[in-house]
Amino acid sequence: MRVAGIEPESIVDGPGIRFTVFAQGCPLQCPGCQNPGTWDPCGGQEVDVKEIISAMRSSVLASGLTLSGGEASRQPGECARLARAAHQMGWDVWAWSGFTMDALLRQARHSDELAQMLGQVDVLVDGPFQLPHRTLTLPWRGSSNQRIVDVPATLREGRTVEWAGDGAVSRVG
Repeated sequence: MRVAGIEPESIVDGPGIRFTVFAQGCPLQCPGCQNPGTWDPCGGQEVDVKEIISAMRSSVLASGLTLSGGEASRQPGECARLARAAHQMGWDVWAWSGFTMDALLRQARHSDELAQMLGQVDVLVDGPFQLPHRTLTLPWRGSSNQRIVDVPATLREGRTVEWAGDGAVSRVG
């Protein structure tokens, strides 16, 4: 997997202490992005997914996995493997995407790997960062157009369901 970096004990990438993987490469390149160094798909470094999973298992403090970037959905097979391992450890999985949930669902119709990744994500912060809508007041979002999506409920109901924010996420079977 090509990564821009790994933060094994993040307190800003979702609730609790999170093991955050920053995927390298983003085709959206939103003006004002906080991670422009992650845009180049050839940047960062190659890391074996097994090594990342081993580091996750070694974590003493983390209780969740966050897939960020760049754009994690551009490496869906690798992200799905990480998310499955996180669930096996009893962790929840959050992901960030500059694409909306609807756009990702359309893309997943043509990509089994993306469909598998989405099936492993519990909560998705979706939508592009929009500089005119920048906010510092909404948790886990950079701009007010972004939503926090309950992915299992969305997949079950066939429409985007926003996360209730109570920490509870209903997993898809």
